[in-house]
Amino acid sequence: MKSFGGSTILVVGGAGFVGSNLVRLLLAQGPARIIVVDNLLSADASNVPADPRIQFVPRPITDDTVLAELPGDLDFAFHLACYHGNQSSIADPLADHENNTLTSLKLFDRLKDIRSLQKVVYAAAGCAVAEKTFDGATATTEDAPVSLFHDSPYSISKLIGEMYGNYYFSRYKLPFVKARFQNVYGPGEILGAGRWRGTVHTVWRNVTPTFIWKALHSEALPVENGGIASRDFIYVEDMARGLMACALAGDPGEIYNLASGVETSILELATRVNSIVGNRTPIALTPARDWDRSGQRFGDPAKAREKLGFTASVSHEDGLGRTIAWTRQNRERILGCMRNHLAHVPDIGKYS
Repeated sequence: MKSFGGSTILVVGGAGFVGSNLVRLLLAQGPARIIVVDNLLSADASNVPADPRIQFVPRPITDDTVLAELPGDLDFAFHLACYHGNQSSIADPLADHENNTLTSLKLFDRLKDIRSLQKVVYAAAGCAVAEKTFDGATATTEDAPVSLFHDSPYSISKLIGEMYGNYYFSRYKLPFVKARFQNVYGPGEILGAGRWRGTVHTVWRNVTPTFIWKALHSEALPVENGGIASRDFIYVEDMARGLMACALAGDPGEIYNLASGVETSILELATRVNSIVGNRTPIALTPARDWDRSGQRFGDPAKAREKLGFTASVSHEDGLGRTIAWTRQNRERILGCMRNHLAHVPDIGKYS
């Protein structure tokens, strides 16, 4: 099979930012059925498309009943569930273990018995293997050495997921493919989505939606450590296409970077957002995060281009423009999720 037409697909974390965008693209290819499993810890149910082919299970994938009820004729599985994100994992490592490590182990142990599976695609983390440097990044390749010292439980858990998947591939021939994520951004990432996870980063999630929201409200964008940190920003629809390419063309046991291959500094990001929005408030330079040694990084997309035929196609400027437009259109929906955490983040009250 070289398409998803007529297939039965599992998307764990399918109500999330990346997962819901993936589900929309999958629906356009004519699957018979998509099972979305998401406990809504860091997602919002409104992200799940209204389509009769979707079965939405709003429970954790670690629930034994949920696992037992997965259909025995699955063709593809995408494991995108995680405990979002680094700061939350530092605040509560045990919650990270429950929602990052155990999700992978229990899911893979269940999937090993489903013989119809053509591919299991796992959302791995590029940050977990990138070199820790502020002295100039080189593109991180799939065979980069992996350190045993990490900045967060999240990074550790994502690597453990790779290791468990490798084990089930080697021992049980689970058709396991690792998709190493870079920094995904785009429509559908809702500030404040889900339940309180111990820190203000429940609301102020990744850097791009945070900058966009603040710029739209004429606020100073907080740029840490002079803005010298850099990332590889990949638009969410490109990421979804890359995940689909991993499922259709990826080789079991292999790793593929899903990356733009373009290094962008955080200062450049802030400047671009302010320029597109028209925010004239000066950037606010803040101290470096005391836990973060990840510094400068970007991914090497060569292997995915050669082996999967996948190339990210949306430029950063274009993707930011689309994301800003989506944020404007969905302002009330986003603000509704943010207000759920007003008791923990009183400053949200200034938005009306």
